[in-house]
Amino acid sequence: MAVTTENFGKTTTNETIHLYTIKNASGMMAKVTDWGAILVELWTPDKNGKLEDVVLGYDNTDQYLTNPSHFGATIGRSGNRIEFGKFVIDGKTYQLAQNQKGNNLHSGPDGYEYRLWMATAQTDQSVTFSLVSPDGDQGFPGEFRVSVTYTVTDANELTLTYDGSCDQDTVANMTNHSYFNLNGCDSREPVYNHVVELKAEYYTPVADDKAIPTGEIAPVKGTPMDFLTAKQIGVDIGSDFEQLTMCGGYDHNYVLKREKSKDMVKLGEVFVEENGRGMRILTDAVGFQFYSSNFINPDTAHGKRGVVYDKRGAFCIETQYFPNAINTKSFPSPLLKAGENYHTVTTYQFFTK
Repeated sequence: MAVTTENFGKTTTNETIHLYTIKNASGMMAKVTDWGAILVELWTPDKNGKLEDVVLGYDNTDQYLTNPSHFGATIGRSGNRIEFGKFVIDGKTYQLAQNQKGNNLHSGPDGYEYRLWMATAQTDQSVTFSLVSPDGDQGFPGEFRVSVTYTVTDANELTLTYDGSCDQDTVANMTNHSYFNLNGCDSREPVYNHVVELKAEYYTPVADDKAIPTGEIAPVKGTPMDFLTAKQIGVDIGSDFEQLTMCGGYDHNYVLKREKSKDMVKLGEVFVEENGRGMRILTDAVGFQFYSSNFINPDTAHGKRGVVYDKRGAFCIETQYFPNAINTKSFPSPLLKAGENYHTVTTYQFFTK
């Protein structure tokens, strides 16, 4: 199937924004835009073959120009939180914007989802968007050249591949911030009925409601954080467990283990029994943020086809280095050395049963 292209509005400087549709032989379809390299729509079948859009988002570019919840966004140069927005590389201190409770979240208010990317490559099943982030951009050192490729396969998979390099040592921790609801994004239903299995025996507890990890890597066993045995999101989300009450629900980094560095491993899967739609996630990342959409604000979340999104109306699984890893020596480091290649892959496999 060929990729099709259409206009999707204008930037504030009157540049044309495009929407690219990638479709496979069985009808699964992703719509992505060069504004922010954002995933706008993702249509997948249920057990009866009915296609539904399973990601939250907006109908027009004007809303994506602000996008306060980061719907579908490509996050860069560094996803998640950096404490006080500050880090040191080679003895030099770098200061980023403090845009969330005194910390830096998703690289600040000028994230990559608010840029016009270039569509630099295209096949019948993929589109590649590229961006040049100059030295000092967002406060980070070095000129970072990065791309993200969206690929839809005939096996009903959506794969996101990130590649990049920098001419100075820098922080690189790209991720995607899509919000999934396997009931369909128009359902207006919370995701409590989603059965989640996460292949992570450990997570990184946070210190307080600012959600900066303490540095501990703690077992999930015996706590509401445990999804090693599949359970519905709604089972424990309201429990009186300090990690959940501090964050208003799930908003935590889980730790993945693998036999070899950068091996693709199964992170977990999510399934909705009522419609038989499931999603399996594989990644080469060291961790992922499981987020239960605790802070969607319906005042600013008037979404596609007139639906107003609300708290707990979706979930996110953001593959990543651990939050604040650049400042935590015991965590795998997100430091990208000058001239080295940055590369990470995440695949969402959709199935029915």
